Amino acid sequence: MENKTVFVLLAGGKSQRMEFPKGLLAYDKTYWILEQLNRISKTTIKEVFIGLGYDYKMYFEAIPWFEKAQFEALNFQGLKVKIIINKNPEMGSFSTLQTVLKKIETSKNVLLNPIDIPLLNSAALEQLISTDNQIVFPNYEGKNGHPIKIKSSFWNTLLDIDISDKDARLDFQLKKVNPAKISIVEVLDRAILYNLNTKTDWELYLKLTIDN
Repeated sequence: MENKTVFVLLAGGKSQRMEFPKGLLAYDKTYWILEQLNRISKTTIKEVFIGLGYDYKMYFEAIPWFEKAQFEALNFQGLKVKIIINKNPEMGSFSTLQTVLKKIETSKNVLLNPIDIPLLNSAALEQLISTDNQIVFPNYEGKNGHPIKIKSSFWNTLLDIDISDKDARLDFQLKKVNPAKISIVEVLDRAILYNLNTKTDWELYLKLTIDN
């Protein structure tokens, strides 16, 4: 059966606390954003949409095929990767999300992850993909994390929200969802709770994953 879920990777922020584009951090002889794509490639996901913003030119310089992927989806390890640029990243991550969602087929479900949260193992990702509900969260020891699976019927409503509205935030919109339409998938990978915002966060993560 065709997988109707696509992956959205958000990397449009300013990275103020990291002082460098998070997706371009070096990870095990590659860039972090390519490592994230590598992890996605080990699942049944076939399409990935990457939302860039503030530092898109730096991404293009470091990974030249990203610039070409603005105009047509390009193959990376079996994934069809499309780059979407948010021309107004100062409006926040929700504006980047809306910019990306506008480019996705309206019937597709979305698995959503920010660049600064490491992707969990492929088996747990498949659990999220196969769980059918309006919203699906991974949960580690009682705490919800990312990536979040959002059904097409839900994310299509996000496109109607005015970006200047005080509720133009995904977390606010998720809180409005009927609990019966939310599923929780228990996982054993605490990566869903990591938030790699600072150099210290990043160095600790490298020690946990590469140095050991």
